Amino acid sequence: MASPRILTPADILPVREYEKVRADWCGRILAAKRDRRVAVGPFATFFFENWDTMRYQIHEMLRIERGGEAQIADEIAAYAPLIPNGRELVATLMFEIDDPARRERTLAALGGVEATVYLKIGEGHIAGVLESEVERTNEVGKASAIHFFHFPLTPAQIATFKTGTAEIVLGIGHPNYAHMAIVPEPVRRALAGDLD
Repeated sequence: MASPRILTPADILPVREYEKVRADWCGRILAAKRDRRVAVGPFATFFFENWDTMRYQIHEMLRIERGGEAQIADEIAAYAPLIPNGRELVATLMFEIDDPARRERTLAALGGVEATVYLKIGEGHIAGVLESEVERTNEVGKASAIHFFHFPLTPAQIATFKTGTAEIVLGIGHPNYAHMAIVPEPVRRALAGDLD
């Protein structure tokens, strides 16, 4: 069965209610995220999103910012587009570099990286599509540490992905960060639930 596609205010608990279930939710989401994560190269990680991860993210933002009911619509507007629609996979790409100086140097050398992200299903090549029109590389050529991608799939690619009959590869083709990784079988199975 495919995961839910739409988040509404009715899906969001008041902060006080969320606090009561937060520990349980955190445990469940963190466990699920293990099979929704693919490392590509030494410091890039893709986290594949779905309804549950975005609902959790909204609850965490409400808990941190304490904006109350007035904040709910803005958080849904920000995070609902990252819920896969059944014909795509959606991922957050994070360049995870702990050392601030090294992170600054590395991101400065990765300008335009967002145009080089791809998913391969067998011989089919799917270019990652950025979530928004916001520039992810600034005017001096420094890449953002976080990017949000949609990977739109054809019906045939969805069928192949769901059956696991072809190798699935996630990659970045930037000249300064050319790496790829085979999507592990537990991740493929978890992500298949995002597709109709």
